Amino acid sequence: MAVTFEDLHAESGLKALEDFLAGKTYVSGDHLTKDDIKVYAAVSEKPDGAYPNASRWYDCVSSHLASSFPGKAVGVKIGGSAVAAAAPVEAAAPAEAAEADDDDLDLFGDETEEDKKAAEEREASVKASAKKKESGKSSVLLDVKPWDDETDMKKLEEIVRSIEMPGLLWGASKLVPVGYGIKKMTIMMTIVDDLVSVDSLIEEQLTVEPASEYIQSCDIVAFNKI
Repeated sequence: MAVTFEDLHAESGLKALEDFLAGKTYVSGDHLTKDDIKVYAAVSEKPDGAYPNASRWYDCVSSHLASSFPGKAVGVKIGGSAVAAAAPVEAAAPAEAAEADDDDLDLFGDETEEDKKAAEEREASVKASAKKKESGKSSVLLDVKPWDDETDMKKLEEIVRSIEMPGLLWGASKLVPVGYGIKKMTIMMTIVDDLVSVDSLIEEQLTVEPASEYIQSCDIVAFNKI
């Protein structure tokens, strides 16, 4: 519902504003809006201590404007009776009026290419963060088999664990006899599904040099979603 403020240069108007701002930080909602700017422009100077709510609100709006307009003002005065004859200010205008206000009142200037780029980067960051939160994880058990019984299994494990990539976490391992003095290594790993492909890990990391000097083959024993 629209709220009208009259005579904000006079005590009666400031009293109405003081009462309206009781328990509020801004004129409309929880954030600075053009309603605040309109009312701010109609108040000729900061309300004194007799109007604590209005004074606090005035300081809050001033701080926002100061950060947007960092230049040093030298001070100007407006002659005539424009303030006294100002039309009533509506704190919450209809949608049509709000659209007109957007065209008429531009406190922060046109959006620059830098602003657009920054906004696009923020949006991309938010989407990436949301996608990351949605990514599932899996627990994978691998069999890593050596070439023969003379393969240095300690070195084999070091080679496996030396492979690092985003979304990959190596877990517990153990040696399991397979016959003829040969042991294979079983090792657990946790992966982020969108970041790690187990097939690619085996084909492009575990079974190519230098790992292939110790590893004959790898098999996926278990693959479970977490």
